[in-house]
Amino acid sequence: MVRASLRHGRFGDNKSTATPTEGTDRMAETTPAKVYFTNLRSYGRESQLDKLKRLIRRAGIDQIDFENKFVAIKLHFGELGNLSFLRPNYARAVADVVKELGGKPFLTDCNTLYVGSRKNALEHIDCAYQNGFTPYATGCQVIIADGLKGTDEVLVPVKNGEYVQEAKIGRALMDADIVISLTHFKGHEQAGFGGCMKNLGMGGGSRAGKMEQHAAGKPNVTTELCVGCRACERICAHGAISFEGTRERELPSGSTRTVPVASIDHDRCVGCGRCIGACNQDAIEPDYDAAVDVLNYKIAEYTQAIVQDRPQFHISLAMDISPNCDCHAENDTPIVPDLGMFASFDPVAIDQAAIDMALAAPALPNTELTDMRAKLEAGDGVPERCEHDHFNMTHPDTNWRSMIEHAEKIGLGTSRYELIEVK
Repeated sequence: MVRASLRHGRFGDNKSTATPTEGTDRMAETTPAKVYFTNLRSYGRESQLDKLKRLIRRAGIDQIDFENKFVAIKLHFGELGNLSFLRPNYARAVADVVKELGGKPFLTDCNTLYVGSRKNALEHIDCAYQNGFTPYATGCQVIIADGLKGTDEVLVPVKNGEYVQEAKIGRALMDADIVISLTHFKGHEQAGFGGCMKNLGMGGGSRAGKMEQHAAGKPNVTTELCVGCRACERICAHGAISFEGTRERELPSGSTRTVPVASIDHDRCVGCGRCIGACNQDAIEPDYDAAVDVLNYKIAEYTQAIVQDRPQFHISLAMDISPNCDCHAENDTPIVPDLGMFASFDPVAIDQAAIDMALAAPALPNTELTDMRAKLEAGDGVPERCEHDHFNMTHPDTNWRSMIEHAEKIGLGTSRYELIEVK
């Protein structure tokens, strides 16, 4: 077993890169959280699944009293068409450990705000089963936490909440005695990265809760970039996008064509951002820069609502690190190599540890990450904040640090951690 201490920054560097602030002074007094890590190598008779079981036991999951307790394993079942979500085998491994410890596990997620294969419980369960998350495969049931239509929620007061006073959380998730996050660590087109807090905070919100988190900023269309493909219109669940205007588009041949251009009705728009992800022309962007920060603040506060005052445990698998959320009906190639598996009692520390390791990893060629670098270099140049940051480079309009900083501010956890490698 090898131990390495990291604080606020680069993998393998004990020196903090943060500037002195009141917040960092407070964090300096915080005991580093323990984050356990193992790579994905397997030898002899031990499979990756066996290794995962050993990792979470080494991380202390058996310190929790599971006896006859309902245990929510919060994960993402993957949108139909997406192949980067976690295999159900990993869910089975975690559920098996919980049952060995006397618990009653179930797999859960909440319905989506956008059009897709998980917008109500019937379609959501069908999607989960098609992607392999059946009771037979995983050893436990699937329960959609916010019910049939996404309206079965609990209003949960948020400790130290600044942007959310009462979070709207799926009822089954709150009815559970213990919550375990099983996260596919990846990039994200709005939050910057998709980690433990994104899995819990955004994923655990009911449909109304997701609307509340996304509603900080609403997107606009850059008319001269729109090509009239209508991908945004098809993905919008709220009828907010229309194509009443037109423009003249110059084709590669030199000829012109009249094409319809999108416009967004902000009275109908809920700010979910699906149209941003659907547009391949970069024609749709948030209304104002603060929107991404406010989204991350609310994700942290929703996570706080879910885990406060009850036992929690967190697992992140950093593999198939795609640039976007598993909510997409497709997945792009990974932006960095597979890293390994993390486990911790601290949701902030586990996210920071995975981020640090990802930032230290080499960029894979021919990915969204390298495409965006080439696009920026061909334009006004690479912003300094993106130069050595894979997540900011992939999605330059995001700011993943805001989620970490706010989570620490409200007492959700700490970004200071001790990395303990389990061989």
